[in-house]
Amino acid sequence: MKVLFVYYLPSGGVETLNRQRCKALKEAGIFCELLYMQQGTGYHNICDIPVYVTNDNQEIKLLLEKQNYSAVMICSDHLFLKRIRELGYSGPLLYEIQGLGTEKEARNWMVSAQPFIQTYANAVFYPRTSHLEQLCQTFIPNVKSYSFHNCFDTDHFHYVTSTFHAKNPIIGWVGRLEPNKNWYGFLQLVNMILSKNSNINVWMFQDATLASESEKTKFQQFIQQHHLEEIVTVHSNIPHQEMAIYYSIIADSGGFLCATSQVEGFGYAVVEAMSCQCPVVSTDSDGIRSFLTHNETGKIINIDDLDKATSECLEVFNNAEMKNQLVKQANKKIKSTLDPKKYNENFTKMLKQISQKS
Repeated sequence: MKVLFVYYLPSGGVETLNRQRCKALKEAGIFCELLYMQQGTGYHNICDIPVYVTNDNQEIKLLLEKQNYSAVMICSDHLFLKRIRELGYSGPLLYEIQGLGTEKEARNWMVSAQPFIQTYANAVFYPRTSHLEQLCQTFIPNVKSYSFHNCFDTDHFHYVTSTFHAKNPIIGWVGRLEPNKNWYGFLQLVNMILSKNSNINVWMFQDATLASESEKTKFQQFIQQHHLEEIVTVHSNIPHQEMAIYYSIIADSGGFLCATSQVEGFGYAVVEAMSCQCPVVSTDSDGIRSFLTHNETGKIINIDDLDKATSECLEVFNNAEMKNQLVKQANKKIKSTLDPKKYNENFTKMLKQISQKS
């Protein structure tokens, strides 16, 4: 079987997901290819997977005719559902829902997507996330839906020993400079932590190409107004495999990854940190509930209660026994919940069912 995954551009969590599942599904005899509408900073992460970057109708039409895909899965871009049917593709077509932003943004998105999904898609897929399940039940109750956990290969992305030794504990943050990732709330929390412990550093990993100029300006103004120039280091577009080194350094420093998203469909940064023995402190963004339980596999905070959130962060710094237990349980949870073999089984079953009905 051969499957085509379609998305706007290679960047962020979907780019990570596509690489992870293409590799996993290959083990099950399902060969995968990727189609992106435009270039993105994550393109350099892709290896040993056929990938096409085009938004040209004729090129896409020729690709579909030549490759004869067993199924096509389109993530987020509901307009492409109609487009691919008009280009002559008549096989099984799945609409995939991953991160659609805040709950308000996600609802607005589904209002627009609803008629396209109902008309052109054979089924819908989304990761095990309650707000996505509710959206599907509300807007497309008559469309067949599938939901199971994404996958992650901990055999190839894990803790690594580094020669770099940080002088201070490091708080890491990964995301775009946009409201849903809540970089502003994160930096407010950093300020509170600094008032209790000035000996920390902050590493922020961003894709600057995806941030608006207004958000970049607001970010720089906050850094300057709060004199964080010597505290915050911005890392842009780090190759994915190198991120294992950074997460490991953060872990060794005695720090943690802080995730402050309002809503996430999944949350690959959290998973990656956990797989590298890096403690995680996160807001309850829904998608993380599958693998992050408060005081068992990490810390869940309310970013609106900065005093309480600060106390939780300081406990990670100061309670080594608790931190080690969180790390141990988190790593175990990732391996069991996001097992690529389980993903293969679920995906194969889904494909067979859709192929029989389409």
